[in-house]
Amino acid sequence: QVQLVESGGGLVQAGGSLRLSCAASGRTFSNYAMGWFRQAPGKERAFVSAISWSGGSISYADSVKGRFTISRDNAKNTVYLQMNSLRPEDTAVYYCAGGRRLYSDNVDANQYWGQGTQVTVSS
Repeated sequence: QVQLVESGGGLVQAGGSLRLSCAASGRTFSNYAMGWFRQAPGKERAFVSAISWSGGSISYADSVKGRFTISRDNAKNTVYLQMNSLRPEDTAVYYCAGGRRLYSDNVDANQYWGQGTQVTVSS
């Protein structure tokens, strides 16, 4: 069993930056793909970014490419999402997810989820 706890959300002005962290419990974190999803009010949860267990494979949603960077530190059981040049449309609850495989196009198939952290970008 893996438990995920996100932190780092908050209120920021457009153009600003935030770094989200997702701390995982469990000894198998380093074996898992990890990712970030977000859910804006009235919208479905959507893929943001994913990283393989080794960090060697990374993917991003088109809407965040060039602005967001995902990384992981397996020694600390933590995955990060550095968010730069934030826009009001990035406002959402951000969720960390993980599992043997990270499903970007089938949200409900992902095995483990955090409780989410709110990111609000003001214009």
